[in-house]
Amino acid sequence: MTSAATLLAAEGSSPIMPHLYELVVGGFAFFVVLFVVGKILTPRIQKTLAERTDAIEGGIKRAEDAQAEAQALLKQYKDQLAEARHEASRLREEAREQGAQIKAELREEAQAEARRLVEAAHLQIEADRQQAFAQLRAELGRLSIDLAGRIVGESLEDEARQRRTVDRFLEELESSSAAVR
Repeated sequence: MTSAATLLAAEGSSPIMPHLYELVVGGFAFFVVLFVVGKILTPRIQKTLAERTDAIEGGIKRAEDAQAEAQALLKQYKDQLAEARHEASRLREEAREQGAQIKAELREEAQAEARRLVEAAHLQIEADRQQAFAQLRAELGRLSIDLAGRIVGESLEDEARQRRTVDRFLEELESSSAAVR
């Protein structure tokens, strides 16, 4: 190290101050690099930065648009879901009402059928009663004629005479039963 310091002191130049040719070459190289950077690289860098900025802003814009569209679709789906639930509720209520109506109609039909059956039974009972009464009347008439014939001692074979006798006997019987009531 001491030899380098002695060498420099012998030259007569200062270690801090460079030579003039170094300053000229360094300045020329600086201006060439500055020109290349300023005229060629800076516009390309600016263009690339602008493209990236546009891409980022476009991406953000697209993401915001996609998010807004997703929100709109979500709202639309929620509205459709609410509408579908409302429609399902309405259909359930309609079905419940129809079921109640059908139930009431079936009950009414069953009651009408029961009334019809009861009425038919009453009519059948009345017809059977009338038939039994007619048979009883005929049997009673025949027995009355036999009895009257035995009591009177004459034959009541004549049809008209039998009928008159039976009718008179039944009238007397009915009047006596009406008096008892």
